[in-house]
Amino acid sequence: MAARRRGLSIGVVLERLLPDFPDLSISKLRFLEAEGLVTPTRAPSGYRIYTEADVQRLHYVLTAQRDRFWPLKVIRDALDAMDRGLTPGGEDSTQRPTVPSAPADPDVPSAASIAAPASLRLTEAELVGAAGMDAALFQTLCGFGLVRPDESGHFDDAALAVARAAAALAAYGVEARHLRPFRTAAEREVGLVQQIVGPALAASGGRSGAEDPTAHVLRQCLALHAALVRAELRRG
Repeated sequence: MAARRRGLSIGVVLERLLPDFPDLSISKLRFLEAEGLVTPTRAPSGYRIYTEADVQRLHYVLTAQRDRFWPLKVIRDALDAMDRGLTPGGEDSTQRPTVPSAPADPDVPSAASIAAPASLRLTEAELVGAAGMDAALFQTLCGFGLVRPDESGHFDDAALAVARAAAALAAYGVEARHLRPFRTAAEREVGLVQQIVGPALAASGGRSGAEDPTAHVLRQCLALHAALVRAELRRG
């Protein structure tokens, strides 16, 4: 009985769907289950237990049959696409599921923030305190060129971000020497982008209003890096 209370019985599902599909019957719901279009769980007593997602799925199936005249094979393919993350077509059209548009990755900074000038000028003591690190770690980071002062001896917001990340990683036993590949990769990435945008900048000849694409290209590089890391993590 507890399992039944956590879901919907076939009778309740029928009542939910009848207003939109007056000809629906319990035998039709059982037929759709037999065809593999919906798979309710079973209580120990054998009763079918439907979820809200099952009801939405049934509504999609019944709409596709009634309004779009889709055969079961087409509906099955559409459901498979939806199960794989595709976006279902509109209720009032014959559009089939489509690949969803990719939202902006919140972990990738915008081109504007990449191109923004430094917003901070911190002393060594201010940087160390704000990053929550000790002087020894700071000196090691400087030694490996991971944080570098400007000509006036101050550190900007990018240096603070590096220092904070390094301090957080140090709590997991990651030493500054382990971070050198990140600096090398960043230098190579920026170098590659400069090679890419160089011809465009040269062609503009410094014309007024000509847009510098460097930040936009760098953003795509960062998006690529984040996507590759995500893919590798899932593969592992």
